[in-house]
Amino acid sequence: MINKISETMREAVSGLHDGAAIMISGFGDAGMPHQLVEAVIDHGASDLTVISNNAGAGEIGIAALMKANRVRKVICSFPRQAGAHHFESRFRAGEVELELVPQGNLAARIEAAGAGLGAIYTPTGYGTMLAEGKETREIDGRNYVLEYPIHADFALIRAQAADRWGNLVYRKVARNFGPIMAMAAKCTIAQVAEIVPLGGLDPEVIVTPGIFVQKIVLNAPSSAAQAA
Repeated sequence: MINKISETMREAVSGLHDGAAIMISGFGDAGMPHQLVEAVIDHGASDLTVISNNAGAGEIGIAALMKANRVRKVICSFPRQAGAHHFESRFRAGEVELELVPQGNLAARIEAAGAGLGAIYTPTGYGTMLAEGKETREIDGRNYVLEYPIHADFALIRAQAADRWGNLVYRKVARNFGPIMAMAAKCTIAQVAEIVPLGGLDPEVIVTPGIFVQKIVLNAPSSAAQAA
């Protein structure tokens, strides 16, 4: 019987290892799997490469990973934003490496990994510092930059609902990077708000098929809910 449900967040991330490359879904707070990230901190894995839309802000999520000194490198589009003080301090101290990738290129390179492509040509970045040292080519009168896929060992994503086979649906903009990251990682772990019986998800609205998901875990109750 296929059953991808993990009982706890800690169990879901138990396979993480030092030096892993992890994709973390989210656009700002929307779609960010905060509880899975907290479980990574508790787990203790370090020297991580984080691939995400941003480098964290405030004191939770990726920012908490930064604060805990678990991140060696960040591949993202928006490293500097309001509240990104943990990334900024570590970057200025030379303690974390940054690979800056325009957001469209970030999505396209992740998609390329999921599709099994060897590389892609994109016009974004041509003629800028981001293209220095990279192969370029003119195609049909337009200049392009060669970019390589971004793969990951793990993808931590947040979805709205799942069944035990790992089929996923998302809630509105929380969908963002989750579906493509699920396809580009060796092991996808999904934090979900609801687990439904098989057949409980309309096949027409399933966004991420279970073949791309290895583990699912239900949101842990909030501290406020536990107190109540």
